[in-house]
Amino acid sequence: MSEQPPLIVHIIYRLGVGGLENGLVNLINRMSSDSYRHAIICLTDSTDFSKRIRRPGVAIYEIHKKPGQDGESFVKVYKLLKQLKPAVVHTRNLAAIEYQLCAFLAGVPLRVQGEHGWDVFDPEGNNVKYRWLRFLMGLIIHCFIPLSQQLQNYLQMKVGIPVKKITRICNGVDTELFYPREGQRQMPENCPLQLENKLLIGTVGRMHGVKDQLTLVKAYILACQESAVFADKARLALIGDGPLRELAVNLLEKHGLVENVWLPGACHNIPQIMRSFDVFVLPSKAEGISNTILEAMATGLPVIATRVGGNPELVVDETTGLLVEKENAPAMAMALQALIDDNAKRRQFAQAALQRARREFSIDSMVARYQAVYDRH
Repeated sequence: MSEQPPLIVHIIYRLGVGGLENGLVNLINRMSSDSYRHAIICLTDSTDFSKRIRRPGVAIYEIHKKPGQDGESFVKVYKLLKQLKPAVVHTRNLAAIEYQLCAFLAGVPLRVQGEHGWDVFDPEGNNVKYRWLRFLMGLIIHCFIPLSQQLQNYLQMKVGIPVKKITRICNGVDTELFYPREGQRQMPENCPLQLENKLLIGTVGRMHGVKDQLTLVKAYILACQESAVFADKARLALIGDGPLRELAVNLLEKHGLVENVWLPGACHNIPQIMRSFDVFVLPSKAEGISNTILEAMATGLPVIATRVGGNPELVVDETTGLLVEKENAPAMAMALQALIDDNAKRRQFAQAALQRARREFSIDSMVARYQAVYDRH
């Protein structure tokens, strides 16, 4: 019987809808099955998002970690790693980094930590305790993989990780899933908006603090108040669920605009929904390298994004979209009006975004770079 390929164990907080999780699924689906096997340890639990894993034989383990410090979860992960005997353990973000201690004690040959973006409780990486945690774990981690230049600078300058331990790998986008619409707009399932002769502004993401969809809602309201033409032509879609959703509904109802906005909660048919958009907006207060920006670019959409994190590495201001300062509703309202009012500029940015996504953010290039790191075991 031929020897099996080496095993990579990916440790994440939860396998649900999100950019980090999407990147992991893309990596597993696209990496050659002759190179590595994969397993996922979810510190809490897994959801139906796991069905997006097309590759057979990927085991998913749920630890059901209790909130806060849970010593039993470390014992469970250690025992699991001793049983699985992986060649590589790849943890992602602050929520999982401490479990590198389990990998170290279990004798895992290669220990990798991915930095995908800031923690919701530390959106700019200023928390001294978190810096010390990364530094101490860095003593037993072989390689850090930041997704953006900003995250690389943070690891080097603020945490003190040696440059030889850092390999920056930008996300790639699956252009087989995300591609521009052809011909007439196909209405998303259950969308109540009448979109004939209208333009749809859309965003996709969990509706919680750091994603800041409320600034987009405020910008949309402002733009509608400032321009009757905009109010007549522009509609808004907020795709995702979370505590900001109810606040957004209340704000829109207060200004009599809730009928112009689609808020379906979490959706699984994101590629089809994105093809119904005319403009994509990412209003985050902090970001790593945003999968949704890349997906929007590959869908042939102009992008309005905040000037935070890795966003300026993806959106070329006044070429593929527009960059605005975070939490600045008036500036975002101006950007929305600029793209809704100018058909030529919107189409020009859309074409440039599509070309840039295909040229510079290939998913095959991303997978090859990850595999080169894993091959160090």
